[in-house]
Amino acid sequence: MRGRWRAALLGRALPGSLQLGVMGRMGDLFDRLERILPLVEESLLTLTGAAPHARIFEQSSAFRWDADRGPGRLVPIQQPADFDLDDLLGVDEPLRRFLGNIEQFLQRLPYNHVLLYGERGTGKSSAVKGILTRYATRGLRMVEVQREDLAHLPSLLSAIRAAGDAYRFVVFCDDLSFGADETGFRELKAALEGSLEAPPDNVCIVATSNRRHLLPETMADNRAARLDDQNELHLGEALEEKLALSDRFGLVLGFFGFNQDTYLEIVERYLEQTGLPLSLADVRADALRWALRRSSRSGRIARHFVDDLAGRRGLEKGEEQF
Repeated sequence: MRGRWRAALLGRALPGSLQLGVMGRMGDLFDRLERILPLVEESLLTLTGAAPHARIFEQSSAFRWDADRGPGRLVPIQQPADFDLDDLLGVDEPLRRFLGNIEQFLQRLPYNHVLLYGERGTGKSSAVKGILTRYATRGLRMVEVQREDLAHLPSLLSAIRAAGDAYRFVVFCDDLSFGADETGFRELKAALEGSLEAPPDNVCIVATSNRRHLLPETMADNRAARLDDQNELHLGEALEEKLALSDRFGLVLGFFGFNQDTYLEIVERYLEQTGLPLSLADVRADALRWALRRSSRSGRIARHFVDDLAGRRGLEKGEEQF
């Protein structure tokens, strides 16, 4: 279309020597317009929140929700973080139930939205990353949304609904918790259950948190609880509000700290992956001292110890070569 208009306008007869000059200026103008129009079209699509093209779900398996401009858009993540679920030790039961729920979701059977809570470093986020690594080839796609962007959750769900049913989407919010006056938790609560508009059937919301109830609980909340004439306990309105969000996750799974043997087993697993000619017996005492200094035994602490050990050994090897 633009080419025909260009040819028609440039082809008009002009008197005498003006023709070449005008044609040159018109040609420059059309060249500029052809460069600008695609940029204008992209900006309009961003501002209006147009539905994503199906091709992006073929090309990428992981996305983040960008709510900085307009109603928001899906942005592909070029290098998703891989994690092998076989490396997740010490949380066998919650992991089994989590993976079972994801299998139900992928097979279009009834499933639940999931809250993974518990102590830091116990594998909650790794479990979520691991399902993308394991199930991306079966049509699983993941969209990460930041806590501060949860107010835009209805727009995100609308974008996923427009993508059709060819893929199954996990909407992932990591390290979720809310302050007393923060926004977003009501949108999340409505998306889980309570809104007149049902969430898309191809969406499973998964959140991780160190808090079981996601919102801070105060002594004032507890003082608001009361006993009625029949000695039945009634929680205060503020506490009811705070419990209501986590209660709307159908599956709530706890990830808790490890004992010493499990911690050392994880150290041994990561040590084997480094290829260092060391056994667990060689590093056992150092690994325990590392955990003692960090006041925690967890998979994250085990990985940090082995990364530090492998790095120091690499430096020593390099110095020996010189």
